[in-house]
Amino acid sequence: MKLLITGGAGFIGSNFIHYILKKYPDYKIVNLDLLTYAGNLENLKDSEGNPNYKFVKGDIADAKLVNELVKEVDMIVHFAAESHVDRSILNSISFIHTNVIGTHTLLEAAKNNGNKRFHHVSTDEVFGSLAPNDPAFNEKTPYDPRSPYSASKAASDHLVRAYFHTYDLPVTISNCSNNYGPFHFPEKLIPLFITNLLEDKKVPLYGDGLNVRDWLYVEDHCAAIDLIIHKESIGETYCIGGNAEKNNREITHELLKLMDKNESFIEFVKDRPGHDKRYAINFSKIKKELGWEPRVNFTQGLKKTVEWYKNNQDWWKKIKSGEYKDYYKNQYGK
Repeated sequence: MKLLITGGAGFIGSNFIHYILKKYPDYKIVNLDLLTYAGNLENLKDSEGNPNYKFVKGDIADAKLVNELVKEVDMIVHFAAESHVDRSILNSISFIHTNVIGTHTLLEAAKNNGNKRFHHVSTDEVFGSLAPNDPAFNEKTPYDPRSPYSASKAASDHLVRAYFHTYDLPVTISNCSNNYGPFHFPEKLIPLFITNLLEDKKVPLYGDGLNVRDWLYVEDHCAAIDLIIHKESIGETYCIGGNAEKNNREITHELLKLMDKNESFIEFVKDRPGHDKRYAINFSKIKKELGWEPRVNFTQGLKKTVEWYKNNQDWWKKIKSGEYKDYYKNQYGK
């Protein structure tokens, strides 16, 4: 099988490429990535010599390029997205361009080239915010996005479903909870806190620190997508969760304990606008239909993640300094 993976130089996309090349050594992968701030080819240095792996630098909203690539593949696995809520609050235009126009461009190419199989990777943030005692999100939860980021992802989900109903495009969608693990860009909570503590810096905790998220180890997410794209589940949506609801204070204290730091390293900062209080995922559908459930519990996953950042300090220090951008500028231009 030949896959077009969009956003494969990002956090989850690069982990998925490593996962697929290891599990299916005869598969071919084309990785289309624009290499914006979170795209980092150093995530894939181990794959560069693999004859079954090819990188293409480009924009998923570039219809000509996308059409050429889609002609040559069997399936599209669509990770590419602008995804950081804080950035969407400051400037939302790139979120509309990538998440809405880019997804539409890919769908058109899939439709116009023989109705290619299309898997869309989305987020639980499209469902809005939960109160402490509300039931967890599931596939029937009404959409209620509350940031420019989640609104753009909600729009892309609706487009994917529209192409299934209107054009019989063979699509699936997955809505996942917060991922963590290797190659996570160090502006997000867990990698930011780990790397700050490794540098003996304080960790900035938003508001009261009681916002709750369901945490999913990235390799478990890759395994779920693997099942979805290989099963005859056309037209279906699956919620993928880690069975690990934690508030930000709990995560902070677990990290302090793992890294032998005390509470003096916590710095409470002003909360961000529209900060959703709680997300949680009910993954019973994918467990029942496809037999998937998370294998890595949060304590194990956090330990593995801390060890990875300890052992790969050159990787994240280049990102924090901005030096990582030079790696691909020298090869692919700005």
